[in-house]
Amino acid sequence: MQCFITATGSFLPGPAISNEQIHEVLGSLDGETQVAQSVLKMNGIVSRHYAQDRQQQATHDVYDLARLAAEACLSGAEPQNPITFLSAGSTYAPYSGPGIASIVHSRLGAAGIVDRPLELSSHGGICTSASAALVAAVRSVKQGEHASALSIGAEHASEILKSSVIRPIDDRAEHDDLRKSQWFMSVFLRFMLSDGGGAVLLESQPRAGGLSYRVDWTHSMSFAHQAPLCMKLENANRLLSQDVGILTRHLYQFAGEFVSAALEKHNEQLDAYRMILPHMSSYFFRRKMEKTMQKFSPDPAVTPPYWTNLATAGNTGAASIYVMLDEYVRQHEIAAGDRLLLFIPESGQFNFVLVSLTAVAA
Repeated sequence: MQCFITATGSFLPGPAISNEQIHEVLGSLDGETQVAQSVLKMNGIVSRHYAQDRQQQATHDVYDLARLAAEACLSGAEPQNPITFLSAGSTYAPYSGPGIASIVHSRLGAAGIVDRPLELSSHGGICTSASAALVAAVRSVKQGEHASALSIGAEHASEILKSSVIRPIDDRAEHDDLRKSQWFMSVFLRFMLSDGGGAVLLESQPRAGGLSYRVDWTHSMSFAHQAPLCMKLENANRLLSQDVGILTRHLYQFAGEFVSAALEKHNEQLDAYRMILPHMSSYFFRRKMEKTMQKFSPDPAVTPPYWTNLATAGNTGAASIYVMLDEYVRQHEIAAGDRLLLFIPESGQFNFVLVSLTAVAA
């Protein structure tokens, strides 16, 4: 069986928030001004979206963001067969149980969007949680278990990063290099992450009257057996943190090994793709990412073409690749035969996902 992405959708809550407006939504923490300035200069994000108002009250929860992304995906895209499989992934959800897909299913049913019994697949983690959900949905269709599936990624990072909630460990006095402190490892993420949701409809046949995207292959690999824990969300206190030292030491080694293994297994080269869509958390990593891609290009001096909406959509974590794909296919002229490669790295404990797509006409 084959699997096609026949529709995409995304939802970014509220108006775009500039760098100067972040504190109006997330509030301020003592001593973070210099961190904010350096992080924002480094990451290249100029606007993002928050599901919070100026009183730090949530306008949506993560399940709402998922539902609204699904609604955008399915608007004007009636499935050729009833959706019978739903997968979803996120880093933070208010309930550890039931799984995110269960609550999203209830919201979709209440809204009359998908109002029938479904098989569910819930995924947790950091940035690859929703990509793992996508891989699960692709496999369910390719194996012939389901003719139509919906996969969703959603993040509500502001709910645990706003000043009224976050309680970072203050060990600044113990470190000459602030970046090595637990305080920094949590606080800098306030200027990195934002909110949003995205969804894709997967079907066993391409859609009539337009382009669909055949999923040629997926590749997923973890290096957790070799790498230390880098990014974590603690259930007890909802404190999110990332060790940038561990990230710098390990990310590109494992990313290179992963891409090499994927391309060798599927007998591919990066120059076969019209565009690579990489989940990139910060423009700080842009040059190193380019060097990694150049290793797999026929001409090492040429960087394969890639595209990101990080600067304007922000880093929506696990939802980013869905939001990116939706914007790209809506804003660019794509012809049948064009190939896209989705690349999602995760710093949690270094997990990676690649998804290969080819545009096809019905």
